Amino acid sequence: MERDITGVNIEQMKGRFGKPVKTLLLFVIAAIVLLIMNPFVIVGAGERGVVLNFGAVQPVVFDEGIHFRIPIMQRIIKLDVKVHKSETGAEAASKDLQDIRSTIAVNYHILPEKANWVYQNIGIEFKERVIDPAVQEVVKAATAKYNAVELITQREKVRGEIKDLLKSRLMTYNIVVDDFSIVNFKFSQQFELAIEAKQTAEQFALKAQRDLERIKIEADQKVASAKAEAESLRLQKENVTPQMIRLRQIEASMKAIDKWDGHLPKFNSGAVPFIDVKSFEKE
Repeated sequence: MERDITGVNIEQMKGRFGKPVKTLLLFVIAAIVLLIMNPFVIVGAGERGVVLNFGAVQPVVFDEGIHFRIPIMQRIIKLDVKVHKSETGAEAASKDLQDIRSTIAVNYHILPEKANWVYQNIGIEFKERVIDPAVQEVVKAATAKYNAVELITQREKVRGEIKDLLKSRLMTYNIVVDDFSIVNFKFSQQFELAIEAKQTAEQFALKAQRDLERIKIEADQKVASAKAEAESLRLQKENVTPQMIRLRQIEASMKAIDKWDGHLPKFNSGAVPFIDVKSFEKE
């Protein structure tokens, strides 16, 4: 039996520590193999996992969480099913052949349970392949029913019609329209200038009408004032009698007496005013 210089039995040491070392080694090797083969997959929040068996899309769709896959045989494609925003430029023509340029914003998401169908039939570039062409088509179909003025005055109605058409069309591709808005809605420059000129003319016409109404009111007020003044003069003339004239003369003479201080002026270039006191006695 082998012994080292310390007297320790080497064979006993090999037997005592050899088994745990082998177990640890096997565990490390298994962990490395699992790491390389990667049999587990984690599907994150707002995602779905499309299962591929040797490249073939399977009916099953992985929900959020951790899942087991068969290494080498299975591959998992993760698709985002959260709400996304897409902006698309669209050109169309109105019923009266006015050119229209618009920018359409669409909030959408793919149906989570149909993620495998979307990946198999459309792929991950569904915005460019499906959403943009659908927006172009429904905008043209909706705007062709209205003339340019109706598109301006009935914008909310047009928006609702485009939204309904877009929902119906995209649902055939298992894509849900969450919201829809018209970011920009412009006509040709010539039409916009014509609309501006029309609005300016309407404003001038409205101002002229208001000025005419104001002038008419002012004229009516002047006529009413003149009539009132004429009526007042007429009444005054009817009420003027010799007795009233005599009363006014007496009142004027009394005021002159009240103001006189009893002294005659030292210098006088004219006749001294004379008050006929006896005239008061006649009445």
